[in-house]
Amino acid sequence: MLLQRIQQQFIDSADLKYQCAQSLAPEVEAATQAVLASVTGGGKVLSCGNGPSASAAQLFTASFIGRYERERPELAALCLCSDAVVLTAITSDFDGRAVYARQVRALGHAGDVLLVLSANGNSANVLAAVEAAHERDMTVVALTGARGGRLAQQLRDTDVHICVPSDQTPRILEVHHLVLHCICDGVDAQLLGLPDSLNSEQENPA
Repeated sequence: MLLQRIQQQFIDSADLKYQCAQSLAPEVEAATQAVLASVTGGGKVLSCGNGPSASAAQLFTASFIGRYERERPELAALCLCSDAVVLTAITSDFDGRAVYARQVRALGHAGDVLLVLSANGNSANVLAAVEAAHERDMTVVALTGARGGRLAQQLRDTDVHICVPSDQTPRILEVHHLVLHCICDGVDAQLLGLPDSLNSEQENPA
């Protein structure tokens, strides 16, 4: 019984990702273009989320400042979840909902991108961060699930909303990680061209 349940987890994850490949690809492409335009135009990507979404934001930032798969110049990115001193100071002195918004107002500028991750789209501190980003004329790229919650209603036409069609948090988070990988790969492909292995496959199709 346990073995079957484990196998079903893999199947459910694969099925959702296949579905999202069809439905979310245009939004992921739009997010990639927004991020690319920012970092090549002198801007940066600020990212945030809560719990496992904070971890995903950190990994995204690491891939931009370091690398994803290939060597390239570092790209400007900052995770708003990473500095424990800043986080605890803001939470102690202000409303906890301001923990990301104050950082966005301090660090964000027009032309920057705010990347937010929230499985249910209702996290108060993420909603406040989006409001702060709009005050700074930043573009927001939002990764959510289900129906996007209150965050979906807060976004502007110039923002990008990638909403995973699932109510299961683990499945939503798995797709969020894949989306972030796609954005990193897409930026690298635009900056560096396709990897040699992909070029050779296109030149010599089986």
